[in-house]
Amino acid sequence: MNVTPFQISRRRFVKSAAILGALAGLPHWFVDEGLSARAAEPVPRSANDKPGIGLIGCGGQGRGDCNWAKNFGQVIAVADVDENHAQEARKQFAAEQHYTDFRKLLERDDIHVIINGTPDHWHTLVNVAAVRAGKDIYTEKPLTLTVDEGRRLVREVRHHQRVLQVGSQQRSDGRFRLACELVRNGRIGKLQHMIVGLPTGPREGPFTKQPVPAHLNWDYYNGQAPDWDYNGHNTHWNFRWWYCYSGGQMTDWGAHHNDIAQWGNGTELSGPTHFDGQSLVDMIPGGYDAAARYRIECRYANGVTMSLLDENTGSDRSVVGDRQKTPNGVQFLGSDGWVFVNRGEIKASRPEIIEEPLPANAVRLYKSDNHMANFFECVRSRKDPICTAEIGHRSISVAHLGAISVRLGRPIRWDPLHEEILEDREAARMIRRPMRRPYDWSFIA
Repeated sequence: MNVTPFQISRRRFVKSAAILGALAGLPHWFVDEGLSARAAEPVPRSANDKPGIGLIGCGGQGRGDCNWAKNFGQVIAVADVDENHAQEARKQFAAEQHYTDFRKLLERDDIHVIINGTPDHWHTLVNVAAVRAGKDIYTEKPLTLTVDEGRRLVREVRHHQRVLQVGSQQRSDGRFRLACELVRNGRIGKLQHMIVGLPTGPREGPFTKQPVPAHLNWDYYNGQAPDWDYNGHNTHWNFRWWYCYSGGQMTDWGAHHNDIAQWGNGTELSGPTHFDGQSLVDMIPGGYDAAARYRIECRYANGVTMSLLDENTGSDRSVVGDRQKTPNGVQFLGSDGWVFVNRGEIKASRPEIIEEPLPANAVRLYKSDNHMANFFECVRSRKDPICTAEIGHRSISVAHLGAISVRLGRPIRWDPLHEEILEDREAARMIRRPMRRPYDWSFIA
């Protein structure tokens, strides 16, 4: 089923880019560029111009995304396997209907855009089904549960010519774009090393079986994961601490910061060739099993190395903090200086690295000041959004491969061109996982 792209008019931002830039702590020259460009934001011109929006996954993150998206369209229907979440979302967005099976929502011709806020292990099946139904998608990160899922999804998006925006919203934050542009233009000399600091995950348990709440379809929620008991700590927010559903902070925050590291290194469509990971603490039997503390050392074909560390693990190469802990953010270390960036600040080894304007012939990166607005504008124009399926797939592949190395406790070699683990059959099998029936690929056939 093909959906004709709706038409969206354009208007200028109401708030001053200069004010927003000052609040963000960006240099004046960078703010002035944004002010002169006056990036336009798409909004509906009339009721007929509003795309129909369907929300799948009505937890806090999904509803937050949908609350953002409703500025650009009309929420028609919502879906969730938790009846309470579905009803709450239907009321919040004044939607016409709620479903407990997302496939029914996808059958509606009046829905053009899907907001996917499901748990990680459902992202790919929902996204592939939506693509096949002719929908454009704004999907939460991490994009996939496995590397193999990412390869499949990229193929589907290309084949069906859909617009898919991964919710890696840091790409639409001027601080991160500026940091990557500075690195790409040699402001810190030759890039040598990157340090990605991620939150430390929880280490809790053991947990025991509990009665399944009447409003939750536990079998459907569990989906492709192995059949196991509900324990009150393996749904909703806490799903991310279980490896069968996610990968802990390594995939949760890692999807954000790995993306920025790859962007600054110019490898957002590739990835490292070597991973050497280790878990730094034993997880509690019967409790959360996604690694909570870890160290992963990576190397790229261009010679750049990268450390992925939880915040309670220090690095003797760190340029920020006391080296006993790694701050949440991305550090770029070069032959002539360094740049550090996170959601609160950007700073460098010398003020002029940031304060001196880039020359007219400098490498400039995709500019977006509003991640959701960028998505809806691309739905209208049919251009690529700032974080495509392939970019999201490549950045989360870094985390997936790091997690494989950590779980095996040994280095692995990766071929980013053919997307294969080399000379290690056990590791190579782990880029995909068995899917419990009926929640396998046949579920959306």
